[in-house]
Amino acid sequence: MSFESNFILDKLPEHLKQYIKPQNYEDYSPIDQAVWRYVMRKNVDYLSKVAHKSYLEGLNKTGISIDYIPNMYGMNRILKEIGWAAVAVDGFIPPSAFMEFQAYNVLVIASDIRQLEHIEYTPAPDIIHEGAGHAPIIANPEYAEYLRRFGEIGCKAISSAKDYELYEAVRHLSIIKEAEGTPQEDIDKAQKKIEDLQLNMGEPSEMALIRNLHWWTVEYGLIGTVERPKIYGAGLLSSIGESAWCMTDKVKKIPYSLEAAHTSFDITQPQPQLFVTPDFAYLNQVLEEFANTMSLRQGGLSGLEKLINSKEMGTVELSTGLQISGHFESAIAHEGKPVYLQTKGNTALAYREKELIGHSIKQHPNGFGAPIGKLKGINLAIEDMSPRDLKAYNIYEGEKVDLEFIGDIKVSGEIITGTRNLKGEIILITLANCTVTHNDKILFHPDQGLYHMAVGENIVSVFNGPADLKSFDLVTHKVTDTTLKSAKTAKRKQLEQLYKQVREFREGKNVTISRNKVFQEIKANHPEDWLLSVELYELAKNNGDGIFAKDLKAHLEALKLQKPQLGHLIDDGLELVDKSLVV
Repeated sequence: MSFESNFILDKLPEHLKQYIKPQNYEDYSPIDQAVWRYVMRKNVDYLSKVAHKSYLEGLNKTGISIDYIPNMYGMNRILKEIGWAAVAVDGFIPPSAFMEFQAYNVLVIASDIRQLEHIEYTPAPDIIHEGAGHAPIIANPEYAEYLRRFGEIGCKAISSAKDYELYEAVRHLSIIKEAEGTPQEDIDKAQKKIEDLQLNMGEPSEMALIRNLHWWTVEYGLIGTVERPKIYGAGLLSSIGESAWCMTDKVKKIPYSLEAAHTSFDITQPQPQLFVTPDFAYLNQVLEEFANTMSLRQGGLSGLEKLINSKEMGTVELSTGLQISGHFESAIAHEGKPVYLQTKGNTALAYREKELIGHSIKQHPNGFGAPIGKLKGINLAIEDMSPRDLKAYNIYEGEKVDLEFIGDIKVSGEIITGTRNLKGEIILITLANCTVTHNDKILFHPDQGLYHMAVGENIVSVFNGPADLKSFDLVTHKVTDTTLKSAKTAKRKQLEQLYKQVREFREGKNVTISRNKVFQEIKANHPEDWLLSVELYELAKNNGDGIFAKDLKAHLEALKLQKPQLGHLIDDGLELVDKSLVV
């Protein structure tokens, strides 16, 4: 395995484990560590005033250090105490998989860290966003349950065929935008593709709508009152720029409601409005409201049509509890209700998320068709018939039958046996020499073998994915783009070495280095680097070296004039140092 497991991770199904990758802690450079430390010091200083109280409490509970990028193994030893775990992944993973991890109480952490050039914000998920944003808040039990429940419901949402295309486009943009040296025209082209896709998505899918809810709560949520909100969303907690921006009057604050599901977002821009929930319990209330609108709870023809249009694997559950999983190809409707459904390729049958014996994909490799509804002229549904009723209507082993359903579906053949659920209701009737027709069209021919007729008056639930995860081989993930790592130049390696020397001096591991010599190296060979000079300024002030501190500050002031865009970052770094010295 590429990760160290524990009792929480042991419960993950194999198809989720395919996304996990090693963290490779030794790959983090001294510059990466300095970026983490700067952002965390700045965040903790500012967020202590504006974040929900669970944030600071959670930093301690989850073992997240201000000075070091968290080691996933160390985090897991602490997270398991609150019933959670963390795994490393490579950037964005499909939304349904991301949510399914949450359903298993597993936090997905993109293990890469943003470049110094993108220290305030990156469109790519990184360990600052995931580790410093998501992890602390899950120490709050009520919020942690919301996250788990969200994952449980969200992974059942049905996608549209265009959703995955948009996910791939966003993943591609996030990778090339964070990669060093990507030509601007490539970024512009990728950005344009996303914009074009977003303009032509059509009716938003369930996944698109629940992804909106996730964005406006888990990522960009505020809590409290509209007048005096606090931050709990990970996107805000991990962005030193947007966490301050969102508290200004320039960002509209709206009471959180189901309307958030219909409010789209742009991942590349600061958000113009944010939603405020009164408390974490209310998040669950809105989530359940949304779940009531999903095919998961609505079922019916509309749910079946959504699944057909998605072209993804899904499950249809009938009123008897019989679950049909596969790729749904077509439906026949009558007066607004489904009267027949058809899958193509591998199909499995289950009851209560457990595959029925003898009804795996080996038994149904060429699809599965099923009538739905009542028999014509008979008010009692087959599933509600007692053994005496079934015999009265000739639905009995060894009998030849001609069953005509409402909607002109006819099933003719010899009944061999029936399968019942735990309630004693018949859920499958197996027939030999069977012909199934709709008007003049043959849907099933005797040459195809035994016909296993599903029994169910209605479709009560339709959802993404198989009923029994073990029924299908789901380890099929193919990554088209992976995070790009540029080869380090000699100059970059030298700069990393300087950062390492300063870190080791601060930690007392090597106090023999000349900090002044490091400063001269920066000015001579790395004049645009600002963060290491801020760290040297911190050491100078802490050691009472006023002259050295003055020289460093003068250098940074000159750098601000050359690079005005760095001004607020430098000022914030100096302010943090000066503030920490005030007793």
